[in-house]
Amino acid sequence: MFSIDRRQFLEVGALGVGYGLATAPRVAYAQSASGTAGATGGNVRMSGDGLGLTPEEQARLWSALAADGGIVRDSYSNGGAVERLENDFAELLGKERAVFMPTGTLANHLAVRALAAGDGRAIVQADSHLYNDSGDCVQTLSGITLIPLGADRPDFTLEEVEATLDRTAGGRVRRPVRVISIETPVRRHFGAIFDRRELERIADLAQREGIRLHLDGARIFLQAAYEGRDLAEYAAPFDTVYVSLYKYFNAPSGAILAGPRALLDGMYHTRRMFGAGLPAAWPFAAIAHHYLPGFIERYRQAVDASESWIAQLARHDAFSIERVPKGTNLAWLRVRTDDVAAFRQRLRDRGVAVGAPRNGRVLVGVNETWNRRPADELAELFMASL
Repeated sequence: MFSIDRRQFLEVGALGVGYGLATAPRVAYAQSASGTAGATGGNVRMSGDGLGLTPEEQARLWSALAADGGIVRDSYSNGGAVERLENDFAELLGKERAVFMPTGTLANHLAVRALAAGDGRAIVQADSHLYNDSGDCVQTLSGITLIPLGADRPDFTLEEVEATLDRTAGGRVRRPVRVISIETPVRRHFGAIFDRRELERIADLAQREGIRLHLDGARIFLQAAYEGRDLAEYAAPFDTVYVSLYKYFNAPSGAILAGPRALLDGMYHTRRMFGAGLPAAWPFAAIAHHYLPGFIERYRQAVDASESWIAQLARHDAFSIERVPKGTNLAWLRVRTDDVAAFRQRLRDRGVAVGAPRNGRVLVGVNETWNRRPADELAELFMASL
C-alpha cells in the first residue's frame, strides 16, 4: 500500500486530482530535491489549468500545512500568510508591491480604476475577460469607458490603437485614453497569446503618450513555461499585473495584483470599499503559496510530457491533434471511434480523465497532473482504450 508521512505530503501537495475516479489509485507525484517530477502512476486530469483539488484534498492540505507551522493568520487580508504570498509574487514579477484580491474581476477592475485616476477611457481586447465577463464593472462602478479593439482575435494592432487615439483626440468633450489593458493568454481564444511584436509596439506608444498599461496575466505563468521567458520580462512594460491564484496555484479563490508602491500601498482601502477586505484570507494564500515555489519548472516538465504524448498519438490513425493558433496549454483532440463515451470511460477506469466532446472534438488541457505518468504510458493507455 502507498503511504506518505506529513513531510512527504507537503512535498507532493495533495492526494489525488479531484475528479472522483473510484477505481484508480489516488496517488500524487513526488518532487525530488532537483525539482524533477517522478511519475508514480497517479491520476491524470487532461482538462483545466490546475490539479482540480476536491474540498477533501484542500482540507487535508490545510491541516498538513498548519501542523507543519506553515500558516500565519492575516487580519482582514493584511499580514501573515497573505503578506508572505504578496512579497513572493512581487519579487517574481519584478514589481515593488503586490496586493491580494479575492477575485480576478476585482483585481482587473481596481487596476484600471487606479491607473485611470478617475478619468478618461481604457482600451481593452474585444474578447477579453474584462470586457465580456465582468458585468461592466469598470463602466458601472468606476465610470470609465472601455473601448474594445480586435474583435474575434486574441490581440489588436498598433494601428488600431493609433486610430482610436486620433478619434478620441477629435472629440468635442475631452475624454482621453488613460489606460490600455492587455490579456494574455486569452481565455476566449483557448489560451492564444497576444502577439509579442504588437505588444512591444503598443508599449512603446503608450510610454511616449503617457498611457498606463495593465496586464491581465491570469495565466501568464503558463505562457512563461511555454515560451521559456522570465516572468519579470512579461511584467516589465506594464504598470500593473494581475495573476490568478486558483487556476493553477489551486487555491479555492484569489488573485494577486502587482505594481508600484505609490499605486498599491493604499489599495487595501479601495479593496475594502468594494466589500473585499476579507477578515481571513489565509486559506487562499496558504495553498497558493504552497504551489508557487518551483511551479514553472514543474509545469515545463508537464509541457514536455504533453509534447511527447502528442507526437506519439499523431502517429496513430485513430487520433489527430489540432493546435490552437498562437496557443499555449490547450489543443483539440479528435478520436476516430464509434463510441466516444465508452472510450472516455475506459480511460477513466485507467486513471485518465478527458473532457466531454464538443462538435466531435475533445479540448485537452495541460496541467501538473501530466507529470504523474510517463508520456509513453499515457499514449499506450489512449490506444488501449479505443
